[in-house]
Amino acid sequence: MRLLRAFAAAALAVLALTGCSTATAQRAVPPLPRTERDRDDLIDAAQQVLVDRCLARQGLTLPNASAPQDHSASAPQDHSVSAPQDRRLQSALFGHGHPELSVTLATGYTVTAHTDGCLAAAERDLYGDQRLWFRTRVVVNNLRAEAQQRMKRDPDYRAATARWTRCVTPAHEARPDPAVSTRCARESGLTRLRARLEPALLARVRAERHGQLTTYRQLRTRALRRAADLYAERTVQVTLKKGSDPS
Repeated sequence: MRLLRAFAAAALAVLALTGCSTATAQRAVPPLPRTERDRDDLIDAAQQVLVDRCLARQGLTLPNASAPQDHSASAPQDHSVSAPQDRRLQSALFGHGHPELSVTLATGYTVTAHTDGCLAAAERDLYGDQRLWFRTRVVVNNLRAEAQQRMKRDPDYRAATARWTRCVTPAHEARPDPAVSTRCARESGLTRLRARLEPALLARVRAERHGQLTTYRQLRTRALRRAADLYAERTVQVTLKKGSDPS
C-alpha cells in the first residue's frame, strides 16, 4: 500500500524537484512535479501526513513511524493484530465493522472499503469525495483485467488456449517446463493472438470507460494540488521553526 511508504523519502523527492520555500508570511504553492511517479510520491506523502495527524488526535502512531529502526516485526504494510493496541490502531486506520463501500467489477471480483478510519478521512481531504474516488479508482485500476476477461471469451483465443493446453500437458507429465510453456504459446498462436487482441480490447474498454477515466483524472488533479498546498504549508512551518525572522 502506497499509504505506508516512508514520508521522509517522498518529501525529499518532491523537495528536490520544487526547491525550498523561503521563510515568508505568505505561503507559495510549489510547482507540481513533472513525472507521474513524482506526482504519486507527492500525493502519497500528503496522505501520510493526513493519516499521521488523524492518528495523533487519537493518541496513536504507525509502528514504522514511531519506531523506524525496528524492521523485525513485519513488512511496512503489515500491521498484525497481536495486542489490543494493535487492534485499536487497525480500526483507527482502516475503519471497523462491515465495509460501507463495495464495487463489483466486470471480472466478477468485488472490492470493498470503509468510510470511517483515518485512511478514508485522508482520501476525503485529498479527493473531496471518497465514495466517488473509491468507485472510480477501483474501475480504472482494473481496466486491463477487464480487457483480459473479454479476451478470454474470444473464440479464436479460446481455440488457441485449447491448443496450448494440449501442447503443455502431454501424457504422464503433470507440470510443464517453463520453456515448453513458452514454446507452446508460440506454436499454438496464443502469443500472437494475445499481442493483437489485448491492446485493441484495452482501447475499447478505455473508450467505454471514458467518463470514469475523466473523473479519475479530475479527482487525482485535485488531490495533487491539495498535496502541493499541504507540502508548502509544512515547508513554511518547518522553516519558521528553524528561526527565520517573521518581520
